Amino acid sequence: MNKDYPIPDNELQRLAALKRYNILDTLPDDAFDDATKLVAYICGVPIAHISFIDENRQWFKSEIGIGTSEVPREITFCNYTILDTKILEISDTHVNETFKDDPNVTGGFNVRFYAGVPLTTPDGYNIGTLCAVDHVVKELNENQRNALSIVAKHVIAQLELSTKNGQLYAQRKIAERAVLARDSFLANMSHEIRTPLNAIIGFTDLLAQTELDETQRDYIESVQIAGENLLLIVNDILDLSKIESGNLPIEAEPFNLKKTLKHVYNLLKVKVQKEVEFNLFLDAEMPDLVIGDQGRLNQILVNLIGNALKFTNEGEVTVSVKKIDETEDSYSLKFSVKDTGIGIPKDKLETIFERFTQGEESTTRTFGGTGLGLNIVKQLVELQEGQVQVKSTLNRGSEFFFTLSYKKSNFEETAVKTVSKNDLGNLKILLCEDNVLNQKLAKSVINNFGFDLDIAQNGEEGIELLSQNEYDLVLMDLQMPVKDGYQTTEFIRNEMSSNIPIIAMTAHSLVGEQERCYKVGMNAYVPKPFKQSVLLKAIKTVMTPDNNAHHKRIIDMSFLDEMSGSDPEFRKDMINLFIEKIPIQVTQLEEAFKNTDYENVKKLAHNMKSSMDIFMLQDLSNCLSIIEVEASSGEFTSETLDKVNIFHCGIEEVVKILKEL
Repeated sequence: MNKDYPIPDNELQRLAALKRYNILDTLPDDAFDDATKLVAYICGVPIAHISFIDENRQWFKSEIGIGTSEVPREITFCNYTILDTKILEISDTHVNETFKDDPNVTGGFNVRFYAGVPLTTPDGYNIGTLCAVDHVVKELNENQRNALSIVAKHVIAQLELSTKNGQLYAQRKIAERAVLARDSFLANMSHEIRTPLNAIIGFTDLLAQTELDETQRDYIESVQIAGENLLLIVNDILDLSKIESGNLPIEAEPFNLKKTLKHVYNLLKVKVQKEVEFNLFLDAEMPDLVIGDQGRLNQILVNLIGNALKFTNEGEVTVSVKKIDETEDSYSLKFSVKDTGIGIPKDKLETIFERFTQGEESTTRTFGGTGLGLNIVKQLVELQEGQVQVKSTLNRGSEFFFTLSYKKSNFEETAVKTVSKNDLGNLKILLCEDNVLNQKLAKSVINNFGFDLDIAQNGEEGIELLSQNEYDLVLMDLQMPVKDGYQTTEFIRNEMSSNIPIIAMTAHSLVGEQERCYKVGMNAYVPKPFKQSVLLKAIKTVMTPDNNAHHKRIIDMSFLDEMSGSDPEFRKDMINLFIEKIPIQVTQLEEAFKNTDYENVKKLAHNMKSSMDIFMLQDLSNCLSIIEVEASSGEFTSETLDKVNIFHCGIEEVVKILKEL
């Protein structure tokens, strides 16, 4: 390089190190400005700066007394500062051979005193300077020199931190996109899985209401239990993020514990190999009825017992439940699943409950499985304030055990009744549904209720049938070709001016989607797979005059209360800010979306997410994440529109609830 100023020997590496920080031409930063003010104060000088030197210029990240953002490299003192690792101090430039004739000494900035500390990266490259300059002769004392070195190290530390934060942000974005891709895949799979599952569970329920002998009824009950357990597993995989964040609800309903355990045993005994003895031992002092989450206990036991049976070729698998404590209000029960199977290596015991982990790499090839089961078991047990543990010896067997507490129940168990016939008379119902299996199931269920049913393949056909016939009620699937459930409902309400009751039916079960259903004019919401009793209850609800039943979201204020330190005024201020600001930003978001303003949509979605998180509105925060990602990609899709609509309806519901507090 042929230059009129000195060039460091490692210039190319130095420039590469500078570019790694992406600091050049960035906006002002308080942290750097504060460091510059500190330098001016410590040294008592009118001019101070933090600068970085590239191929052609000295660029000032922060400065006092200079008034420009950059100068040509050839006129700067700092070319000499970056040649060394120590402070360069010139007490009087007028007597310094190198600088006495410099234009900034004889004129320009009138530099008489100069002190510069190189900004040195952790790998040893001088990428810039920290400087103090005065118009008079000056000499720094030892404390001032030490202070300048400390501030220079602070500047580099700030650069390192910013770089690492940038890397973390980029990695977080990649992770968020991966999570969103997973969630989108699972949401689609949810619909595809739930549709046939809806038919399986529905037709089984219908079959259970017919005349059956004892053996047939036993088989049907096993199919029903299997269907319910499959539905639980599907739901848990879809809601894995809820499990991880602790937001998965744990029910507290009375159930027959002994009957539940025997059902699980009967369900799984069909998997037992001939050489394996399968036992269920129940403590004589164990209660019949308890209050807790029957479905979650089912899922835990199905996972643990299913594993034990899968990994045991001979010997025995024993399930035992024992009462270990009793108080005035509750029972503590120890559940154990013990087998004589392949066992788990000692070095794998600590990681066996991690996701996608199995005891050996060959386990998946030999026995199959996803490695999700034990992770879900662990989290479900912990959500119920228990802890699952394992003892195992390789080639001799394993024992998984956990303790759960259940409240005592004062309810008396009554015999299960079949779905009763309706007391609403002979209703005529229109079903808008494109899936043939679901059409057939709905027809059987509705006829079983004593109602008449007409079927439309899509929204357009539904509108045509409504215009030609008199109906008492519409059952509306949300996902249909030609016209979906939302568009059809809006047409019925706005164009046909009809107030006919409409019940939404969908394989999705998102809170925001429910709110959107009510927003467009639907009267009730039934998720698939539906229980006959749930559907009949929804029909009775919408057909009852003056019934204003409406789904209502529960807002979790625990994080806000933690932030406020239980200060009611702070809590009130935060709620008022949400009510005042967020609806305005929602309007701005919708306007930006209509104008295809990707940058503004991205900015608004990102900014509102923190507010959603403060009020624990995870579903609405997820909507914003998807909107932000779509905006970042520079392409809006039908999913973006869907999420914008769901978010709008969700915010309306939240604001209404907050105003009532």
